[in-house]
Amino acid sequence: MSPNKAFILAAGFGKRLRPHTNEVPKPLVKVASMPMIDQALERLQAVGVQSCVVNTHYKAEALEAHLQTRNDPHITISHEPELLDTGGGIKNAIHNFDAPFFVLSGDSVWKDVPGESALQILGEAWNPETMDILMLLQPISSMHLTQGIGDYYLDKDGRAVRSLDRAGNYMFTSIRINAPHIFDSAPDGAFSYLQLLDQAQTNGRLFGLVHHSDWHHISTPKDLDAVNKALE
Repeated sequence: MSPNKAFILAAGFGKRLRPHTNEVPKPLVKVASMPMIDQALERLQAVGVQSCVVNTHYKAEALEAHLQTRNDPHITISHEPELLDTGGGIKNAIHNFDAPFFVLSGDSVWKDVPGESALQILGEAWNPETMDILMLLQPISSMHLTQGIGDYYLDKDGRAVRSLDRAGNYMFTSIRINAPHIFDSAPDGAFSYLQLLDQAQTNGRLFGLVHHSDWHHISTPKDLDAVNKALE
């Protein structure tokens, strides 16, 4: 079954996107006239996600006030007085999850193939018997508006292999499904989710699914301008 819960990473400073993030957190920056986090939430709602945890830190008051205007999916705030990084932030809220769940970044911006949903396809491909993490991967060859980084290769069985020199064929979109048990032995406090990705790879339980439409890595004002211009 496709997950009915999700976690959105939304606590970062978005420093590289300044001055757009001087007054608002990065997830509230608009792409195609809509805050990026709203785009993520609407995609989650469309595939039946009923509850979502959102972590906050930078400009938390603004983000939390915005999220109070939404009620579908149900949103739980996980505020971090001190940043816990991409792994620690999820572990801090892991008590909310008793089954595999989606994880997205608050700045996830993508297009679906017409008539399809990337999240639904990810959910249908999820196999708890063989997988600890299933990532959505973007082909570097398709990234024309923003810079692609070759994070991973895929083997013939769909297992993902990290490219240490970033010369891989695919970029990690940050969109994924993971099993909650991968956090059982994770450290307390701040740590990177990359540790969990590497452990899943070592265990042969890290898989990737290729996204066949556009996904945008919005890091800088130049990226934001290019994507907004293209989507106009």
